[in-house]
Amino acid sequence: MDAQRDADVIVVGAGPAGLMLAGELRLGGVSVVVAERLERPTGQSRGLGFTARAMESFDQRGLVPRFGGLEKSPMGHFGGVQFDYTVLEDAHFGARGIPQSRTEAVLEEWARDLGADIRRGWEFRALEQDGDGDGVTVTLDTSAGERTLRAAYLVGADGGHSPVRRAAGFDFPGTPATRGMYLADVVGCQVAPRFLGERVPGGMVMAAPLKEGVDRIIVCEHGTPPADRSETPEFSEVAAAWLRLTGEDISGGRADWVSSFTDATRQVTEYRRGRVLLVGDAAHIHLPAGGQGLSTGVQDAVNLGWKLAATVRGTAPGGLLDTYHDERHAVGARLLMNTRAQGTVFLGGPESQPLRDLFAELIGLDSVKRHLAGVVSHLDVHYDLGDGGHPLVGRRLPPRALDTAAGEVLTPELLHPAQGLLLDLADDSVPREAAARWKDRVTVVTGSPRDPDAFGGAAALLVRPDGHVAWADTGTQELSAALHRWFGAPEGG
Repeated sequence: MDAQRDADVIVVGAGPAGLMLAGELRLGGVSVVVAERLERPTGQSRGLGFTARAMESFDQRGLVPRFGGLEKSPMGHFGGVQFDYTVLEDAHFGARGIPQSRTEAVLEEWARDLGADIRRGWEFRALEQDGDGDGVTVTLDTSAGERTLRAAYLVGADGGHSPVRRAAGFDFPGTPATRGMYLADVVGCQVAPRFLGERVPGGMVMAAPLKEGVDRIIVCEHGTPPADRSETPEFSEVAAAWLRLTGEDISGGRADWVSSFTDATRQVTEYRRGRVLLVGDAAHIHLPAGGQGLSTGVQDAVNLGWKLAATVRGTAPGGLLDTYHDERHAVGARLLMNTRAQGTVFLGGPESQPLRDLFAELIGLDSVKRHLAGVVSHLDVHYDLGDGGHPLVGRRLPPRALDTAAGEVLTPELLHPAQGLLLDLADDSVPREAAARWKDRVTVVTGSPRDPDAFGGAAALLVRPDGHVAWADTGTQELSAALHRWFGAPEGG
């Protein structure tokens, strides 16, 4: 690290995306400071779970056991129309009943264990990129007064209102909010569960038990204008809307906390401006639907972390960091498309009924179920890596069992170090020898799949640290090109 730098990377925001990125950067061998304006976690949780692909991302880093048991929900919905997500292999609606506060606690402990420097009560104020593009200076407010920190790169993981995004001048186009919605965790109200939401005359209501005596409710009343997010709504407003929509009086209870949200949909035009990058809600905001926001932010971080670490270390090939925008902007755009579609179908008034009826018919088809399950679970993410020779290239490595010399292993275990992975599935020395020159960045594993069709007949696979397949066995010359493309020059040049 440059002696004038306080860290290789500064991350602003200690939400799931920022903490996941901090851990990824530490696994990549670079130093990181996470600046978080809150002195302590609030304990409040907008999200209550994450998608199947986010769960796989956690599994790839050995994090799943830290959650203490995860319950998968096979039944989910798209636009309020229910169906079984397990019609698609490996898919489910996600891990349910995991408060965002729990996810953040797990990720913060992991990042600290890896050596991330997390500074709470440090609030971002300004940034200045060097004219020569060599680094960035960040100004922060702390309890001890104003401080400045220097780093090679700055990442904004500071939410939908991102001060980093505004300070760096990112464009954030999209559609403004058209409706306002309430969210509250209520106590002593004895609310009947409405797990996936229920359309009622005048709007939509949702309710789910969080723990004994506490229920999460969401209220969307037609005609409710977007609220001023700077003001916290009163529980009396939520109770009045609930009464109008359901006829149930919950005003005798109380709320642990109340919030509001909208259907505003926006995405930055670029995920990187010089030495400043964005992840998670700082890069894209949308209507909440199926835990996709938190999950997309986590996957942004997993995609960016190894690329940024390699760039800082000086081992990255030219243009590697630019692939972060190329790959994740397209994923974010698809996320905004599907959440807007769901909002139109589920939250629209009587004028949307024909569309709901059509969706109900289409979801009766297994091919449509598989498609929509892939969209919401994020298992369908496919990066265009310019090689259409094998169907796995650009897609995630599926979690499958291998028999190795060390015994049975599951493929996610092989990605715990966040390094590249060369899977020799046919006990062939040629790909192993080709990858040996990158032994500091690529782990070589020989194994036989328990299911001979597990990897589409491939005899060898090159897998990036984010779990996406970069190459399948089409020849050693192509393997060498793929190794150079994703991992730079080998040791010794």
